[in-house]
Amino acid sequence: MKNIFRIVSVLEGVSYLLLLFIATPIKYLQGHEAYVKMLGMPHGILFMLYIVLAIVIKKQMNWDNKTLGIVLLASIIPFGTFYIDKKYLR
Repeated sequence: MKNIFRIVSVLEGVSYLLLLFIATPIKYLQGHEAYVKMLGMPHGILFMLYIVLAIVIKKQMNWDNKTLGIVLLASIIPFGTFYIDKKYLR
């Protein structure tokens, strides 16, 4: 289950960065919403999967509530999921 969480973590992080730093500027600078629409749904699904898997593996990883909070908070911070992978999942 930990390996699945690591994969989802990386994919969620990449989708968030693409959405935040590529799709959103294109939407507001050039007026093209297609990239946001194309990346928004996969990112949303990966985000929800990240949250659910983090809660599911909490016991397996022996995380206390503070660590779980950090792991969950990292999902809304750019590059946060990569930090979690390096610090808590390796």
